[in-house]
Amino acid sequence: MAQIEPTAAPEKARAGAVKLSKQQKAAIIVRLLSSEGARLPLAQLSEDQQTILTEQIAALSLIGKDTLREVVEEFCAEIGAIGLAFPGGLEGALSLLDGQISVSAASRLRRIAAASPSADPWERIAALPSEAIEPLLQAESAEVCAVVLSKLSVAKAAEVLGKLPGDKARRVAYLVSLTGNVAPETVRRIGLALIQQLDAVPPKAFVSGPVERVGAILNHAAAGTRDDVLSGLDEQDATFAEQVRKAIFTFANIPARIEPRDIPKILRAVEQPRLVTALTAAGAEDPSAAFILANISQRMAATLREEIEARGSVKPRDAEEAMAAVVAAIRTLQMAGEITLITPEEE
Repeated sequence: MAQIEPTAAPEKARAGAVKLSKQQKAAIIVRLLSSEGARLPLAQLSEDQQTILTEQIAALSLIGKDTLREVVEEFCAEIGAIGLAFPGGLEGALSLLDGQISVSAASRLRRIAAASPSADPWERIAALPSEAIEPLLQAESAEVCAVVLSKLSVAKAAEVLGKLPGDKARRVAYLVSLTGNVAPETVRRIGLALIQQLDAVPPKAFVSGPVERVGAILNHAAAGTRDDVLSGLDEQDATFAEQVRKAIFTFANIPARIEPRDIPKILRAVEQPRLVTALTAAGAEDPSAAFILANISQRMAATLREEIEARGSVKPRDAEEAMAAVVAAIRTLQMAGEITLITPEEE
């Protein structure tokens, strides 16, 4: 799409109009694509460009078919002449090269760019998710937080405000009304300070935290090993041990952490022989087995009970593997977002 530059008041274009400005042609293309249901990333344009585009759309009236065809042909010719497009801007370039250059090199490039007099630190801050902005504001004053919220989109500012403590959120909301007199250079310095904080955070070697990593390891460990490790953690750090227990999900946790409506979906993800082996090893009086059989159709429950009776005794190793298969299916569905585990706090 042609870049929209400030011009004088737009000229009305009616049927039969021959000469159109680049801004008017861009408005026609946007109108045409929007009528076909396309959602264009217009928010990536500057505010001035968005304003001009909107004004041009408002000023245009009727466009003849011949004129429309000429504009579309010119637009297609310009698109066809483009051999390669670059993302534009440092953040776009870093996203393109993500995983190909080192974290330290990316941080250095950001620091150099931030030091440029023409650099706008708020472009990078505004692109951050609310989860990354909220920690930056925890140690900042309410006045600084008010400036930050004023530079974010309304939706993102609301998300960040909702993550702040109640008293601070109320103070920040009030101070937003007083940001009109803040000098532009002060706003820029605040943005630069926040960017420096971002770049000062050392890169993490692990995506997940220690609780999640230990919990995931113990999920796949033998029951005896898991109990021994948890006992040792209790002696070393009882708080950490309790957090790990909450992160662990085993066959015994099914009644407390699985929604009854999700049981049929889970069973469809488990091979029938392994499910029968797990239920046989657990026994009819086991809470998890009883919970599973109680939350499926009577016909399916009756079929499973018949197969359980015919299964006979189960070796301990086979029992553990079968229960692990049920747990693995649950974890897979959870990671895919198809089910949600009940947290201990929700019980």
